[in-house]
Amino acid sequence: MHLAEVTYIDSSGLGALVRAFGVLRAAGGGLKLCQVSPSVLQVLEVTKLLSVLPTHSTETEAIEAFGERTHHEPIDSSRTRIVCIDTSKDLLAYVRALLTGAGYEVHSAWNLADGKNLVSALKPQLMICGAGIMVLPTAGAVLEKFRQSGPNVQVLQLPSDFSTAEAGQAGVDLVKRVQSFFAK
Repeated sequence: MHLAEVTYIDSSGLGALVRAFGVLRAAGGGLKLCQVSPSVLQVLEVTKLLSVLPTHSTETEAIEAFGERTHHEPIDSSRTRIVCIDTSKDLLAYVRALLTGAGYEVHSAWNLADGKNLVSALKPQLMICGAGIMVLPTAGAVLEKFRQSGPNVQVLQLPSDFSTAEAGQAGVDLVKRVQSFFAK
């Protein structure tokens, strides 16, 4: 994917790229970025997404990179578990990639019912709720049940402008907030 003319990317845009990568990878393919503008490259570096979305100087280099073998580490069951719930699959993909890159085990759901099932099965230490979930009529009651489900479950609500904020700063801020939950 050529990104030379893309000078700004927000969290939703990064989420769309990560989600496209996941869909292509599941189908046996992949996604390589080429001719990435300096501003987008900086966002990818700050959010530590370069390991997920590799960049190349030219289209030829990107195509050749498909022939190289990649190795993916198995999931470490000792990592801190996080469940993220939002109605935007792009936002979920971005948050999952961002926090996985920071060393967390992240699972996501785009509706409350699936979120409840994940929380019940995984017993995460943190739940992250996006603005898309918070506008649902039953969200408040469900989140309160999550909070009361155990002393180790904490709930973090994403800012309402998270998906439209500058992606690099929003990502850094989210990782810092998550780290602060576990530094207590």
